[in-house]
This record gives sequence, structure tokens and C-alpha cells, in this order.
Amino acid sequence: MINPSVHGWIDKFFAEQKLSNHSFAQNERDFYIRTRATGFIFGHVVGFDTSIAIETEERLPQELSKIGMLNTLYQMYRLTKQNDNAADFINETVAFYNTMIPKGFNPLKKVLESSSPSSKLEKIIHDRVQTNEDMFSKNFSHVITNALLFIDVLAFKQHLEKDNIPEKYFNKIEDLVISIISLSLKAKTGISQHDDLLAKLFESSVRYNKFGSTSITSIEDLDLSYLSNSLEKYYVIDLAGISLWSDEKVENEERYFLFKLGEIIKIPDEIILESIDFINNFIVKYKDEIPYFNFSNPVKHFYDQTTESVAILINRNKSRLLKEISQSKELMQLLAKSTHKDLDKEEKKKIKKQILDICKTIPSLTIFLLPGGGLLLPILIKFIPTMLPSAFNENIED
Repeated sequence: MINPSVHGWIDKFFAEQKLSNHSFAQNERDFYIRTRATGFIFGHVVGFDTSIAIETEERLPQELSKIGMLNTLYQMYRLTKQNDNAADFINETVAFYNTMIPKGFNPLKKVLESSSPSSKLEKIIHDRVQTNEDMFSKNFSHVITNALLFIDVLAFKQHLEKDNIPEKYFNKIEDLVISIISLSLKAKTGISQHDDLLAKLFESSVRYNKFGSTSITSIEDLDLSYLSNSLEKYYVIDLAGISLWSDEKVENEERYFLFKLGEIIKIPDEIILESIDFINNFIVKYKDEIPYFNFSNPVKHFYDQTTESVAILINRNKSRLLKEISQSKELMQLLAKSTHKDLDKEEKKKIKKQILDICKTIPSLTIFLLPGGGLLLPILIKFIPTMLPSAFNENIED
């Protein structure tokens, strides 16, 4: 199983994929449809366009985004260059990011010069996906922050075709995208409790602009001439569509906004209709999983999200964690005691300290050693009894 949270996952990704069996996208429309089906366009990855299926279960959201970003960039490379050589792709992608990221923010400076190209790309993707300051701000938020990662793919296309990126391309495309989203939200006939969350989603996703800063009040007043290729146009149509969606439908006034946008950027009506149908089906199918459609108390959201993440990490490391716990006689005794008697303050402190020491030995669990990681320990301890043998409590009591 590919684990994007540890080093070496990109090499493993390509080693596991039988690339020769995976067809090239026929054209830009085919590429976009295949990419959109994965959810990457909307920042909610539900699958991958790969030759060998990759499971999405038991993965953290940022891991799904990392795999989705790597593969979408790779499929763009395959489409543009008609070449599926993984080494060539990795070198080209590293070169792309090395030239487009401003001085002072270049993630390659954080990587040893002797690092392999794939290691450098792992670091780059990690930095691009991890847009929030820390795990707590991410979990306290209702929204994800990777809704605009497809702009990287659009810029990569420019790099591959022209060997350079037009000056301020990222800034200009992002500005147009968020202006269209802002206008589409204003065009809605009814205000939904999800609209504010959706606005926050894009506000937390922008890198070069400030969301909602546009003073333009009409789509006709927006200069869309900068949108020069089909992928850019498909992208803004879909983002406008998901912004307009409400209660499993798009009202007539909202459809007018989409068709008017399509008219301005010269997108056929049938593609607009296909976009409306796809977005409706996608949201209806995955609504319970998409954060900004699940309005809840922020504290409850934090607990639910964190519990799910910790459960995934524990399940991955179950055997190793159990082995480490069983080697600590004092910890085993304290855990046994806790099953039938409340521990005093000093005993609870000992359990936390010894579990933290164990976490130091398991790379995937070093999350508990980060600043504030101690707040997650009660969740970790909650799962530990389920890992112990079924006769554990009875044997200790006897």
C-alpha cells in the first residue's frame, strides 16, 4: 500500500503502476473528464485515474490529495509529451516547480542537494498540499484547503508546451477563478447555510490573492480574455457550477449565469449542461463526505476529524504498537488497572509519558510529538484497549 506520509512513496507509486496498460488521454476534454471524475478538480479526491486501482479507504485527506496531485500532473505530462517515462516526468516536474516558486519560498532549499529527484518532488507536493499552518487549524476548520490545486496543473501545461510560464500566470488565473466563484455565489437565488463554508473553502485555498476582494458586480464586466485554453474554461465552468449548486438543483437564474459565462468564454451549451449534471451527481453521491456540506459545531468537527485520523494511524501501526506496549511491564499493568478502576493523576501521567516514548519509535505516530500533540493522547489511549488480546482484562484480574 502506498503511504504518502512517509519517504519513498513516489517511487513506490510508479513501481506499482503498470503504466504501459494505461491509455493516454485522447485530448484535453478526455483528460479533463477523467480528472474531474477523481474529484481532484473540487479538492475532494474520491479516486485516481490510474492503470492499477488505488484504494481510497484508510487514507488521510492530505494523503489522497498528494496522490491525486502527483497523478494529475503525471497524466498532464503524458497527454502533452505523449511520454510515460516516470523519470523524465519527475525531472520535468521538479524543474517546473523550481522555476515557478518565488525566491525565498523555494521548497528545494529545504532538501539536501544530494536528494533524489523523487525525494525533492515528494517535498514539493507536501508543501503544496499542506497549505494550512498546522493540524489543529485544519481540523478546527469545516473546509479543505486544496480546492485550487488544479491551477498547478494548468501552469504545468504552460511549462510543458512553452518551456516557460507567462509572468504572473498563477496570480492572474487564480484571480479570475475566485472572481467567477464570488460572482456565482452572489448570483444564487437563495442563501444556503453552506455558502459561507464554501466561501471559506476558497478563501483558505488561495495563494496569491484575497478571496472576495473583487469590486466587479456582473459577469459581463469581468475580463475573461486571459482564459486561453479549453482546460482553463472547463475548470471555471465547474467551479462556478459547484458554487451555484443548492438542494440538488440549479435554479433558472443560476443557469443563466452559467450559460452567460459559457457564451463569453465560448463554451458550447452541451458542455454547460454536462457540467450541471455531473456536479449534481457528484455532490449527491459524496455529500456526506464533503466537509463544506456538513455543517456542524467546530469543536465537534475537530473531534470527529481527529478521531478518524488517529484511528487510521493506529490501525496501520497496530501490530508494532501492540508489540511496543507489551514490552513495557509497567504500562501493561496500568492499562489493565484502568479497565476496572480509575487511575490517579500520577498514574495517568505515567501512561501518557510511556505512550509518548513509544510514539517516538514509530514514524507514523510522531504526530503526537508535535506541539499540541499531547491533546491527541486521550484519543490514542481510547483505542488501545481494543488492540489488546480479548482475555487481557480477565487474566489481569485473576
